[in-house]
Amino acid sequence: MTRILVVEDDPSIRMGLEDTLKAKGYEVDVVGRGSEGADKACSGHYDLVVLDVMLPDLDGFEVCRRIRATKGAARSVPVIMLSARGAELDRVRGLELGADDYVTKPFSLMELLARVASVLRRAHGEPQEPTGLAFGELVIDLTGQVATKNGVRIEMPSRAFAILKVFAKRPGEVVSRDTLLDEAWGYEDYPNTRTVDNHLVKLRRAIEAEPDKPRWLVTIHGAGYKLDVPREAVRFSGRPGFPARGQ
Repeated sequence: MTRILVVEDDPSIRMGLEDTLKAKGYEVDVVGRGSEGADKACSGHYDLVVLDVMLPDLDGFEVCRRIRATKGAARSVPVIMLSARGAELDRVRGLELGADDYVTKPFSLMELLARVASVLRRAHGEPQEPTGLAFGELVIDLTGQVATKNGVRIEMPSRAFAILKVFAKRPGEVVSRDTLLDEAWGYEDYPNTRTVDNHLVKLRRAIEAEPDKPRWLVTIHGAGYKLDVPREAVRFSGRPGFPARGQ
């Protein structure tokens, strides 16, 4: 399980962050002082540190400096800094000290969750970038945003290609609505889950022979959606040629 350390002196913000991150399935520790945060962060037990700048005793800049100066795995732990100070020089200082992202207060918890997910993905290494899909009668060029069915071009909006790319990174796996929101929309343009459902309905109409009885893009009740194709149906960057159609 991904472990996150939150270093924040404001009790209400600290509690909100703890509850929200735990609800997303993360294991969370919280502290309110910079010195304690530095000691915990340097222990090497965490996958991410969410760090406020304005702290009693040590400020967040000094905590970040100590993390990057330590030895072992803790030195490279990702850090997201939080601050009500939005001045460009403060942001630059945080990034120069080794922070991976800098979020200015006030912020929405949904935005912070998206940034947490994005930083963790970068830290753990992005998966190979899918460039195409071929299954059934469909051939989809994700890079050029061209799709054909039985050799005839079909029209799909750009958002549909973005959604298909999210699924192509995880062929045959369940993908939650939150993951689709994060990766197909991003935190700069975050819609609600109903918007995701509406786009999935339109996507089914484009790729399914019977949209009301989907073969490829199936709903996993209570969990999300799955593009039910084998990994061989996906073309990844760096792999020449297009795969044979799956299933």
